[in-house]
Amino acid sequence: MTKPLILVTNDDGVHAPGLQALHDAVATLGEAVVVAPERDNSAVSHSITMNRPLRVVRLDEHIYTLDGTPTDCVTIALNKILDRRPALIVSGINPGANLGDDISYSGTVSAAIEGTMYDIPSLAFSLGGGQPFDFEVAAGVAWKLASMALAFKLPPGSLLNINVPPLTADKIHGIRFTCQGRRVYKDAIQETFDPGGRKHYWIGGGTVHWSGGSNTDEQAVRQGYISVTPIQLDVTNHSGLDYLEQRWKM
Repeated sequence: MTKPLILVTNDDGVHAPGLQALHDAVATLGEAVVVAPERDNSAVSHSITMNRPLRVVRLDEHIYTLDGTPTDCVTIALNKILDRRPALIVSGINPGANLGDDISYSGTVSAAIEGTMYDIPSLAFSLGGGQPFDFEVAAGVAWKLASMALAFKLPPGSLLNINVPPLTADKIHGIRFTCQGRRVYKDAIQETFDPGGRKHYWIGGGTVHWSGGSNTDEQAVRQGYISVTPIQLDVTNHSGLDYLEQRWKM
């Protein structure tokens, strides 16, 4: 019986320790093939490279890299590298959470979005906290959820965004199915000056303010739970559509 083919990718680069941990975890479930960017592509969102050709380099029997984005990696893998359709795509493990509005910027999540656009079950994994990152627990979570995705599939048109709290296994309270939270950064744009006195702006940091009600991804991780958020490709605001049809008389 042919083993299921699993595509493994990320946005941190082909040599990232989180990618290695994810590959090793899912390799026990099938034939795991890595196609990942040659360098860090954090916060590139769902961008694709259209202004130059892409170069693929084979590093090992089941490891490829290319000089592009996570989305590039998935689409090139599916159309040019892999010899058959994967049963599953996994992206990560990202060092740092992808919660709330962060998913709009995340290359980790965007790789899973691209897989979902091809109607392939896709999971994005992130580990909260900061350096030094220990991916052992998150890799175990990846194995469990990947095996469940292979067995039970996903809701149609959806991917899973999974965030693991930075805790030891005995301190994690369990898994919650969550909604996407909302976050606003205060004072996230810093002014700086170069030696010539010219002003520049640096985006990053600041104070985070969360909202979104109960059962959000941020709340779950903060309370010591693994957050599993189903994200759908259809981003239509259906209540907004009803509002426009009722109120905006054209």
